[in-house]
Amino acid sequence: MAWLEEVLMRLTCRPCVGYRADGPAAVEPTALAALALAAHGRHEAARPALEWLARLQSPDGTLGITATLRQPHWPTGWALLAWSVVGGGEWLRGAIDRAAAWLLAFKGRPVPPSPQIGHDTTLQAWPWVEGTHSWVEPTAINLLALKASGMGRHARSRDAVRLLCDRAVPAGGWNYGSREVLGRAVAPHVQPTGLVLAALAGEESAAPQIASGIAYLNRNLSSEVTTASLGYALIGLSSHGQEPEDAPAWLEAASRRTLDRGGAPYPLSLLALAASGRRCPWFGHPETLVPPKDREYS
Repeated sequence: MAWLEEVLMRLTCRPCVGYRADGPAAVEPTALAALALAAHGRHEAARPALEWLARLQSPDGTLGITATLRQPHWPTGWALLAWSVVGGGEWLRGAIDRAAAWLLAFKGRPVPPSPQIGHDTTLQAWPWVEGTHSWVEPTAINLLALKASGMGRHARSRDAVRLLCDRAVPAGGWNYGSREVLGRAVAPHVQPTGLVLAALAGEESAAPQIASGIAYLNRNLSSEVTTASLGYALIGLSSHGQEPEDAPAWLEAASRRTLDRGGAPYPLSLLALAASGRRCPWFGHPETLVPPKDREYS
């Protein structure tokens, strides 16, 4: 795949990247770039990204969006996932431990149950911003991070699974936050569905929601899906052993569109991760994701 080699070469030359090719380095795309490089065996090329993330970490374990935008702290989960999966030795242990401890202490705000809100508002996982309600995507990101760092059985991880199952749209898949608002079902979206499916890999209790999410993606994936959404969707499907026959052609077409428009590193990293298929470092076998003994954190 010539497009993949071009993407990996770009990330090797500049692993600390932003959302746009000419944008400032940011935590989320840099973590994804490190994961993409590692997915294709380029661990050493990913090390500068891991080091940059470690330098950005605050003493309390958090990372902001960029070096100058220090809040909100939702990107911390991406950094923890990259450090835990790509690794690099004991020099990262302190960064991993601080980030994990902060994630375990950080919770979304529950709100009183209401007939106007179609989900269990008492469940607590993770919000985008401190002091607000828990939402689907930050919960999925942090669940992936905790599993990768050896805490798949921690109570917070189990709460995250319950929340993600509760927020599944009845017709299949997930949207950004709820399943029903003001008595009306909310439409699912491709990107959060792919992300949640990856986070729920190995979760037998979520089997019905996983099956519905896979069916939704299989009905809605095509060459017309936007680049980032395609990447998330294919990663999510691969986490459950599903690889659409047209996936290679979709990936190549999306990569060419993105490269022709300037080569934004964020979607290119997602495409490279999707191209790794079942070797994507976001997930593995259930015994790898949910180890029998969890690291202890207060």
